[in-house]
Amino acid sequence: MLVLLVFFVISFITNILNSIIVAVKDSFDLSLSAAGLLPFSFFIAYAVMSIPAGFLTERYSSRTLLTSAFLVIVLSCFLFVLNPSYGYFLGTLFVLGLCMAVLQVIINPMLRFAGGEEHFAFNSVMAQVVFGGASFLSPWLYMELAKEQTYAFISGVLPNWIPVHLPWLSLYLFFALLALFILGVIWFIPFPVVEKSDQAPVGALSAYRDLARNRWAYLFFLGIFAYVGFEQGVGSWMAEYLQSYHGFASKNTGASTVSYFWAMLTVGSLIGLVLLKIWDSKKVLVLSSSGAMVFLLLSLYGPASWALMTFPAIGFAISVMWSIIFSLGLNSVAHHHGALSGILCTGIAGGAIWPLIVGLTGDWFNLQLALTFLLIPLAYIFSIGLWAKPLIRNKTIGQKDKAKSS
Repeated sequence: MLVLLVFFVISFITNILNSIIVAVKDSFDLSLSAAGLLPFSFFIAYAVMSIPAGFLTERYSSRTLLTSAFLVIVLSCFLFVLNPSYGYFLGTLFVLGLCMAVLQVIINPMLRFAGGEEHFAFNSVMAQVVFGGASFLSPWLYMELAKEQTYAFISGVLPNWIPVHLPWLSLYLFFALLALFILGVIWFIPFPVVEKSDQAPVGALSAYRDLARNRWAYLFFLGIFAYVGFEQGVGSWMAEYLQSYHGFASKNTGASTVSYFWAMLTVGSLIGLVLLKIWDSKKVLVLSSSGAMVFLLLSLYGPASWALMTFPAIGFAISVMWSIIFSLGLNSVAHHHGALSGILCTGIAGGAIWPLIVGLTGDWFNLQLALTFLLIPLAYIFSIGLWAKPLIRNKTIGQKDKAKSS
């Protein structure tokens, strides 16, 4: 339960930027490139913190690290609400990204231990259902907070806290309160303990030295880099594309389309739970990446009515990608899963690079062409379904024991 709750909070805080990036761009009068630095600041923190987080998990308990991360979230969100500016927002996003990196490194091995390694792909998709559900709800919260009557209520309770031209700022006040609630949950419920059965401790240098000689660590790092880069590339610029090319308002149709994107990701995750009990996860990955390519092209080069349907359909297609890539990565090495989790989570920095590439290319050429370049990470994800050779395959109906790859 705690694992799923943390996944919910990670998603809620992470993916709200997809909905508000156009509003932030307009509030601070930013170019596409400057707006692209917003997801860059958040996701580049994963490159900085994911591997150090592996060392921290060896020195400190999961309870201590979770408490510290959520306490920092509370402080950083409150400070940003008190000092709203573009530069301070970049710093706040970076700090929040550091916290999310710590949470990801802790929570994925915990999920693998709690559910069993042969069920990790299935359980990881279950966590993705929670992740997608939170991302679906966050745009609706933004749309509610952007309403004049809601702003009037908040201003009455907390006068002078939220400037009239920054209604989205109240989201970060909500995040601070949410993090305070999670702190209470961490301290008052029984806490799961992960047994570290690896030959080397999670944060040991020897584990990283061993993994540095393992090609699977690099290949699946690139897989996570490609997936998060594509997910955030589409999510970050979807509302801007709909506004610029089809005239849909970002805080209404744009935000709701982002919400439907995550809703379809959740629906796709539920269907993925069934598919992973029937088919090998590699086949599911090939199918999902092929579908995502088709939906992306239809979104960018079809009429407006199509874009409103096919952008959310992309969420449906990519719903199982994170879970499959991460589980294939952990199940492709025999030991050092904690350290490998840190390396794979470093790949979340793809969410920093690809949205920035889209923003820069959009300024140089146009946003439509820039988003077309997202076919590149999709092609790499497609290739994983062809060359991956996990030591443990996902357990399907009819299998009694762990299925070893040939």
